[in-house]
Amino acid sequence: MALAAPSSLRRLPATPPRARSPPAASLLRSRPLREPRLRLRLRRRQPLVAAAATTAPPSASASTAETERRKHELLRAVQETRRGFAAGPDQRAAIEEAVVAVEELGAGEGAPLDLAALDGTWRLCYTSASDVLVLFEAAERLPLLQVGQIYQKFECKDQSDGGIVRNVVRWSIENLLEDQEGATLMVSAKFVVLSKRNIFLQFEEVAVENIKISEQLQALIAPAILPRSFLSLQVLQFLKTFRAQVPVNGPESGSRLGSNGK
Repeated sequence: MALAAPSSLRRLPATPPRARSPPAASLLRSRPLREPRLRLRLRRRQPLVAAAATTAPPSASASTAETERRKHELLRAVQETRRGFAAGPDQRAAIEEAVVAVEELGAGEGAPLDLAALDGTWRLCYTSASDVLVLFEAAERLPLLQVGQIYQKFECKDQSDGGIVRNVVRWSIENLLEDQEGATLMVSAKFVVLSKRNIFLQFEEVAVENIKISEQLQALIAPAILPRSFLSLQVLQFLKTFRAQVPVNGPESGSRLGSNGK
């Protein structure tokens, strides 16, 4: 992530159409009127990542019941792993087997990358990508640091060959910011589809925004028992609207999608 190029993305429709079933993994899509789907996050060096997966229609030979069974097996496998940080070797092996089982229902070599299906926001459920696991490790070692939800937002609905991907990490510092969602780290990049299995990434910006200070810090800056001065109000307003951004002019990179993926 922002961490580095996003990992492999792959998704399975909750109710397969008539064609064939998509590859899977585990970022669940947060969309009101649809059932969650699965996909593999884009990754650079083959770390297994549970995220969203875009694919063509499922195979005609794969039954709906079998597709749903394999997807639920994958979801059960990633539970209790703390998004991959607490997964042991045996658990990782079981999860990889579950991923392969879902991928076996996926589209053939001729299926294109479905950008319309990829478009949207996906929540991380499991990963073995080192650039993401390092965040969980930091939170484990630094008592005040909290890592909340992690998302990938794809903007490519009306595109034919690429779009924009934003890696979003919610984080906080205990007692200073609101729990879990006190601030947002966002890494933005353009991506171009090179082939069914590869995309080209060009990172553009790293930003910290959406600062939400805790009630304790607000009380320290502007105590409720005292009249709020113009200065204290200005400080509070500044913190609420704060956004720091740094352009990224580093080298572009290519990312390979999952083994059977687009």
